[in-house]
Parts: sequence; C-alpha cells; structure tokens
Amino acid sequence: MTEQSNGDRPDSDPPDSDPEAPTDLDTADLDTAVADAVETETVVVDDPAEHVGRDDTAAVDATQAQDEAGEAEVDADGEQVGPADDVARSDEPEQSGEPGDDEAAIDTDVPVLSSDTELDAALEAILLVVDAPAEEESLAEAVVQPVERVVEALHRLAGQYDEAGRGIDLRKVGEGWRFYTRDKFAPYVEKLLMDGQRSKLTRAALETLAVIAYRQPVTRTRVAAVRGVNVDGVVRTLLARGLIEEAGADTETGGTRYTTTELFLERLGLSSLEDLPPIAPLLPEVDSIDDI
Repeated sequence: MTEQSNGDRPDSDPPDSDPEAPTDLDTADLDTAVADAVETETVVVDDPAEHVGRDDTAAVDATQAQDEAGEAEVDADGEQVGPADDVARSDEPEQSGEPGDDEAAIDTDVPVLSSDTELDAALEAILLVVDAPAEEESLAEAVVQPVERVVEALHRLAGQYDEAGRGIDLRKVGEGWRFYTRDKFAPYVEKLLMDGQRSKLTRAALETLAVIAYRQPVTRTRVAAVRGVNVDGVVRTLLARGLIEEAGADTETGGTRYTTTELFLERLGLSSLEDLPPIAPLLPEVDSIDDI
C-alpha cells in the first residue's frame, strides 16, 4: 500500500525548498554571514542595562505617585484630605496675625500724619470745631495715632500759643482739651457778642424777659402760665446771653427761680429795677402770677 501511494505521486511536483536545509558555503561566506548577523543583532537589540535603568526609574516614579496620592487622600488620623483641600488652602489669604491689621485696613483712606507739624495741624483743626472739651483718647482715635504722641502734641501746641501770646489758648479742663479766649481779650469778645445778640432777641424772648424782670424771682412754670406757651428754650437763650441767672429754688414747688442780671440793667440803661416803667400798660395780666 505504501509503495503504491508513493508510486502514484506525480513526478512533475517540484522538490520542497527547506530554508533550514544546509547549503554549500565556503569559510569566507560563513564568516561574512556571522559578521552580518552579529552586526544586525547589535543594532536591533538594546543594551539590557539601559532597559533595566529605565524600568527601575519608571517603577520608582510610579511608586512615588501612588504614595503621594495616598497621602493626599488620607492623613495620619484617617481623615480624608484631598488635593482640592490643598488648592482651597492655597487660595485663602494669608493672615499676618498681627493685632490691628483690620483697623489699619479700615483707615487706609485717612492721611498718615508722619510729621509733628502735620499732627499739630490736624489736632488744631479738630479742636476748633468741638463744642465740648475733647478727651485725649478720642483725639488719638480721630487722628489714628498713639495716645502718648497725641498728648505730647497737645502740650506742644499749648506752649506755642502761650509763647506767641495769641488771642486764644489751648487748655486742658477736666479730662478734655479745648480752645478758649484768652482772659485779657474777653471784654472785647463780650462786647461784640452782646451787642449782636441784643438786636437778635425775638419777641418771645423779650416777653419772657419782661415777665422775669417784673416778677423776679420767678419760676419757669409761672412764666409759662403768663405767656401761655412753653418757655424752656427761651429761658435757656436768656441764660446763655447772660441776661438772667438762677436764684435758688422755690420753697413751695422746688422749681428753679430766675432773676435778671446786672448786664440786663446795663443794656436797658437802668441803674436799678425801680427804674423799670409801669407794668400795667405792658403786661396787665402779670398780676395773676401770684395766684398760680
């Protein structure tokens, strides 16, 4: 059977070509082939040491990345701390921790008084407009300066006004500082103010002054009963202008009594209250005061 099968194979088939079949090569051809193979292998195959170096570096980088990721996600106490937290913390403004930083930021639009001349001028401007003695702490807050420096400046200003002999002087009264008219120039100031104020008295003030002049000493309540209106504001005006003054308390009601002053007589050109004209033509109803 085997021989028959082999005999049936066609003779025309070409012989199989085996690439691994030995070929007839001389020694020179063999050496050349070996050299070519070695050269080709050297070009194609990289140095194993280089592969090892790159692989080790990549492995180290991957390990560090994993470690950093683990530290970013969980801290030592087991609390999650992600990268977003680090970004948020980096966006937060830095805090200096120094006291007074917020106050300095609020007062950024206030000019800095670096020199003593500027500080003196600022205090002078403030003291010219206050209507009551200003305390040292309030002045220091207004000029944004330490209290010690403000106190030193106030004493320096007071000395300058005294040395120059100006018409006003800077004094500390109680716990505050204020400008005052110098004593020797007070008569000139009073003359100007009193002359101007006399012409500015309203009709209500003149009527109230007349009631006090004729029935003094008299309380504010009785004056109001005669005039039929509240006289608190008018009485304060007359007191401020020096035309009336307090004269003790009423024994029955406890209210403050008022009388006229020497300035009142001077302004009217009278030597005493007896020189006042008769009251009937002016205020006939004033006699009813005693019945109130």
